[in-house]
Amino acid sequence: MIPERMLVRIDEKYKLIHSQRPLSPAIVVKLKEQFSLEMTYNSNAIEGNKLTLKETFLVINDGLTVKGKSLQDHLEAKNHHEAIHFLYELIEHEKRHTMSEQLVRSLQKLIVRDLDVEDAGNYRKGSVMIAGSKHKPPEAFEVAHLMRDLIVWIKKNAKVLHPVELAAKAHHKLVQIHPFTDGNGRTARLFMNLILMQNGYPLVVILKNDRQKYYRALEKADQGQSADMERFIAQAVERSMSLYLKAFNSPISQKAKLLPLSMVAEKSPFSEKYLNLLARNGKLEAHKEGRNWVSSIESLEKYLLGRERKRKIRKKPVR
Repeated sequence: MIPERMLVRIDEKYKLIHSQRPLSPAIVVKLKEQFSLEMTYNSNAIEGNKLTLKETFLVINDGLTVKGKSLQDHLEAKNHHEAIHFLYELIEHEKRHTMSEQLVRSLQKLIVRDLDVEDAGNYRKGSVMIAGSKHKPPEAFEVAHLMRDLIVWIKKNAKVLHPVELAAKAHHKLVQIHPFTDGNGRTARLFMNLILMQNGYPLVVILKNDRQKYYRALEKADQGQSADMERFIAQAVERSMSLYLKAFNSPISQKAKLLPLSMVAEKSPFSEKYLNLLARNGKLEAHKEGRNWVSSIESLEKYLLGRERKRKIRKKPVR
C-alpha cells in the first residue's frame, strides 16, 4: 500500500543513518529531547490539549505552571513525556521487548495517570463513541479477545510486512478497537512508535497541523481502504529520518538543500500546487516544516529521472 518510491527512499535513509554508527551521544540526546517534546506537544494537541509548544517545554522541563491553562493540560504533558521515556528505556534495555496486552495497558495507564479516567490501565467496561467518526467501536465484551488477536497478528506479521507498514496497520487496528475509556489515540501513536523503534527507526511524530488528514486516513482505513493511512505514516517516518540525517550533517542532507515548494517550482516544469500533490502522495521526497512542505532540487531531479525511466519502459516494444 505504501508507494514503492517512498519505501526505497525510507530504506536508503535507514541504511545511511545506521552506517554512521556509533552516533555522537551528544547529538542523540539532543534529538531525543527534541522529538520527545515535539511528539508530546503534537500528540496531546491532536486530542485537544491547549498548551503551546513553548508552554509544553516549560511544563515538562522546568516544572512551571502556565497561567490560564488547566491542570489536565499540565498533567497530560508530563504523563506523555514520561511515557516516551518509558519507550526509550524499553528499547535500551531490551530491544526486542515482547509485544503484549500488558504493555499496551501500561502505556495507557501512564498517559492518563492522575487524571479522572475510569479503569486506567484496564479495558473499558462500556460502549464508547469516537467524536466526528462514523466508526462504531466494538462492544466492551469483545475488546479482550480483539486485543489478543491484535498481539497475535503483530507477532505473525513482524517478519512478513515492512516495519513501516506493520506499524501503520497496528496503529489503525488499535484505534479501531478503541480498548480504553480514554487515551486511545495517544496510546496507539506510542505503540506504533515502539514497533518502529524496535526496528531501528527514530521517534515518529504525527503533526497537529495534519490532524484532519490523519482523521480522514483513519476513517478510510475503517472502511477497508488502508492505502492513505499507510502512506500518511510513511511520510511521518521519512520526515523523522530526514531530520535525523540533517542533524548528523550526513552527505545526503549536505547535498540536498531544503527549499519551500514555491522555490522548487520556480526551477521545475510544475506548479507549486502540483508539487504539493506529488509530496502528499509520496512521489516527491518532501516533508513538512510547520505548515509548509519543503523539498530540494535534487529530489525533484530524482522524481523526473524516475518518471522518464517509467516512460521508456512503457514505450519499449514487446518481442
